[in-house]
Amino acid sequence: MQNARKFYIDGQWVEPHSKQTLPVLNPATEAVITSIAIGDAVDADRAVTAARRAFATYSQTSIEERAALLERIIAVYKTRMPEIASTVSQEMGAPITLATAAQAPSGLGHLIQALKALKSFEWEKDVGRSRIVHEAIGVCALITPWNWPLNQIAAKVGPALAAGCTMVLKPSEVAPLNALLFAEVMHEAGVPPGVFNLVNGDGPGVGTALSTHPEVDMVSITGSTRAGVLVAQNAAPSVKRVSQELGGKSANIVLDDADFQKAISAGMFSCTSNSGQSCNAPTRMLVPMARMDEAVAIARSTAQSVKVGDPTLAETKAGPVVSKLQWDKIQALIQKGIEEGAKLECGGPGLPDGLTAGYFVKPTVFSHVTNQMTIAREEIFGPVLSIIGYTDEADAIRIANDTPYGLSGYVQSGDIEHARRVARQIRAGNIHLNGAGVDPASPFGGYKQSGNGREFSVWGLEEFLETKAILGYHSAS
Repeated sequence: MQNARKFYIDGQWVEPHSKQTLPVLNPATEAVITSIAIGDAVDADRAVTAARRAFATYSQTSIEERAALLERIIAVYKTRMPEIASTVSQEMGAPITLATAAQAPSGLGHLIQALKALKSFEWEKDVGRSRIVHEAIGVCALITPWNWPLNQIAAKVGPALAAGCTMVLKPSEVAPLNALLFAEVMHEAGVPPGVFNLVNGDGPGVGTALSTHPEVDMVSITGSTRAGVLVAQNAAPSVKRVSQELGGKSANIVLDDADFQKAISAGMFSCTSNSGQSCNAPTRMLVPMARMDEAVAIARSTAQSVKVGDPTLAETKAGPVVSKLQWDKIQALIQKGIEEGAKLECGGPGLPDGLTAGYFVKPTVFSHVTNQMTIAREEIFGPVLSIIGYTDEADAIRIANDTPYGLSGYVQSGDIEHARRVARQIRAGNIHLNGAGVDPASPFGGYKQSGNGREFSVWGLEEFLETKAILGYHSAS
């Protein structure tokens, strides 16, 4: 990749100030794909300065001009989707089928939603004699993760562009190559110089420099709760707006009137999709205590049917997790589950049979988990399901809400009205009924330590706007 050791600043690919580099590994083979430049505070400042300069003009563009820009970006993005999917698969391990069907298209979906929101949003309205207007918040630092990289990049960049903001993107240094391709898309689409900038780097280097920078007006971060707290602390002295989409430990309540075969197998597949590396994965499955054995049999059979291996093969359903660091963390938590007395039904520590290299994890099912065990409290971010028994519906709701997180929740029932009633009692930002998927036209975000603010569609646009009241705009009649 020709621009791997460069940054995109002020409309051109530039040499970094920092001389540090970092290898990017293929987690399926542990081989080095390439190396990227790792930026420092000087690189971050160059990008912010370019964004601040561009804000003066870009923030004054018309809705029609910004819509035309998004339309060009969408058109170029479509032409690069096969390359984007292949790159995501190589650098973070998603099976090529998932990368092609979901990872790359998710970015396109958010760009399209940003365009729709831009065109339909009520930018100005009158209240009495006053005119209420919505304006771009300013220069935005966008910090994105490795697990659904294009999903999160586009969910921030699209609305920021629609709002009239300028920005600096710091993608994850673990899987950064797709972001470089995204920058190429922006350049080809004719994004004005300084409006979109990209600096690769780690959290302590570039992330801290951006979140403390006096010329950054807003930080939007998707990452761990720990990272979100650090960004908020860094941003507090300059009173920046901080939007956070953080961790999760979502409960999947299987009610007694649900189709167990369908609900439990689907829930298990969701836990193994993307190798379990989704913040909204339904990793706590709540089932009636009296039907624990039935639920376990279905979950175990489903987990054992998941083909783990080479992500380039069409039959592969679960690739590796993204890194050795991540693999070690998952292994330690699996071992902790065993030590704390959860019943290991399948999977467990070590590499799957037949695999000797790569960061692969066995699809793992624990039963008879209590909600106080570590595997029920901490976000594992791997293909590990914890099955927890409940005594009655009120007990299930109590367990579901007994978590520091509140990103997503899931309810399975044969009666949609029953599912709806339970959904209203779960404290989380997204509740999925009977297998419903993520909806890019609906708001995405969490309660409690899962963050604040919302992304996607018009809700994502609003995060990047300030509200101004112009008093006396209309003369008294």
